[in-house]
Amino acid sequence: VQLVESGGGLVQAGGSLRLSCTASGSIFSINGMGWYRQAPATQRELVAITTSGGSFSYGDSVKGRFTISRVNSMNTVYLEMNNLKPEDTAIYYCNAKGYESDYKMYDSWGQGTQVTVSS
Repeated sequence: VQLVESGGGLVQAGGSLRLSCTASGSIFSINGMGWYRQAPATQRELVAITTSGGSFSYGDSVKGRFTISRVNSMNTVYLEMNNLKPEDTAIYYCNAKGYESDYKMYDSWGQGTQVTVSS
């Protein structure tokens, strides 16, 4: 399963960006799909994830500012990021987990998209 991300860029503090990620390949199901981020010299951390059942989970540092949404028919997930802060600067990675058409499990990552927030 391949993931293609888009929407990163440079924005001033307080601004907004919208990331998108689309999964393709021999997909039978997408059980979980979401975003993680990694800043230099830090570990990758959860930003937001959504499950096929419609539940959501957010990292503490983005609650109230970021919103994840999913269009199941398009195998696409979006991340609306508002009130961005310099500490949100990182590479944002899309992740998807589920089963392929041959019922083999997958855990796929996108190539990452850079988000830079200037102060």
